[in-house]
Amino acid sequence: RFVPKRMVPFSFPLSKCALWDPVPMGDVIGAHVTYYRNPKLSLLEKTLRLAYRHAKQNEKKLFPCFLLGTLAISEDGEGVTLTIDRFDPGREV
Repeated sequence: RFVPKRMVPFSFPLSKCALWDPVPMGDVIGAHVTYYRNPKLSLLEKTLRLAYRHAKQNEKKLFPCFLLGTLAISEDGEGVTLTIDRFDPGREV
C-alpha cells in the first residue's frame, strides 16, 4: 500500500560541512516500511491494561508515557512485527 500523498522526503538539519553531495540523483523511491513488508502489531494485554489504568488515574489530559517493545522481521523476510510488551509511565521532570 503506497500512499504518495503521505510520503515526506527525508530532510536533515543544516550543518557547516556535508559528508555527501545533497543534490538528488536518480529516481524517487518509497522508503516506508509498509511499502515492502506486511506490518503486524502485537500488544500484550497486561501492557494495555496498565496503560489504560494509568490514563484513567491521571487527572491531566496529556501525560508523558512510553510503550516499549521489539521490532522483528519474519523468517521469510516478507513481514515486520512490532511487539509492545512494556509500559513506562514516564516522569514529569
